[in-house]
Amino acid sequence: MDTIASYLDNMFASLPRTRQMLTLKEEMLATMEEKYQELKQEGKTENEAVGIVISEFGNIDELMAELNIPLASEEVVLPVVTEEEIHSFLKLKKTSGLLIGIGVFMCLAGVALLVFISTLVENSQPGGLLSEDSGYMVGLAGLFALMVPAIGIFIYTGMKLEKYKHLQGDFVIAPSLKAMLESRKAAFAPTYTFSLITGVCLAVISPVAIFIASAVGEQSATYGVSVMLILVGIAVILFIYFGSIRESYNMLLQQEDFTKEKKEVNRVIGAVASIVWPVATCIFLISGFVYGMWHINWVVFPVTGILFGTFCGAYSILKERGRA
Repeated sequence: MDTIASYLDNMFASLPRTRQMLTLKEEMLATMEEKYQELKQEGKTENEAVGIVISEFGNIDELMAELNIPLASEEVVLPVVTEEEIHSFLKLKKTSGLLIGIGVFMCLAGVALLVFISTLVENSQPGGLLSEDSGYMVGLAGLFALMVPAIGIFIYTGMKLEKYKHLQGDFVIAPSLKAMLESRKAAFAPTYTFSLITGVCLAVISPVAIFIASAVGEQSATYGVSVMLILVGIAVILFIYFGSIRESYNMLLQQEDFTKEKKEVNRVIGAVASIVWPVATCIFLISGFVYGMWHINWVVFPVTGILFGTFCGAYSILKERGRA
């Protein structure tokens, strides 16, 4: 099978790297692999099957003439992604996914620390170690101490990934490398599924911390918010880290969210998300600090998630119907 892929790589090496050529190459590979499997089932050896398949498809110039495809094309020449670049990108996406996940966790942990310290000071007896104002200041200091390096992490990973921005467009990958990526993605699938299930379970049970804290005492309810945010933060690390690895395979294979049609949809959804989630966070913090609604304002995030998910699904369906 690798011999057939290498043969096609050499056959198309001197031709323009256009979308038309890439499509032709992928179709030929699929047809040749199908023929190869048929010959193997008929009892041919591997060498015999490969030899017959290659000989049947003949010369590339003859094939181009038969399909009436000009050797010279005005189409944009697509960049070729090398094996070295693929491995570097996969490694960077894995590292950046972990760093971004930790960064988001630090932001949530900062908010959890602020809520915890503020509540601790409010519930302390008069004449405690810190006044209420001092408690807020200590909590804010802890929040910024965690958020500032987190922002630095986001900037750093963004700058590193900028090198591979061209992978968001069209490019060419050799069939042999594409087969390798397909294999690695399939092997990773069970790990991703397990991480997704674990993350969802943590996110779903996180509000239970508030109910448990409320059962201890009304003043303890706010402590449950801190625990909830930590559990959500752990879930977010799982989502981002393992999701980033899966995303790297989809980007290179141009599958799922990285097909040409999906990229257009994702740009709109990403723009909406950049507005919706910061607004939801502001509502959460304002309702907590200004109105003291920590015991109930956590519903902002699940409600926002449901509404945003509904919007994403509806928008995707409308776009699909528009192209039909």
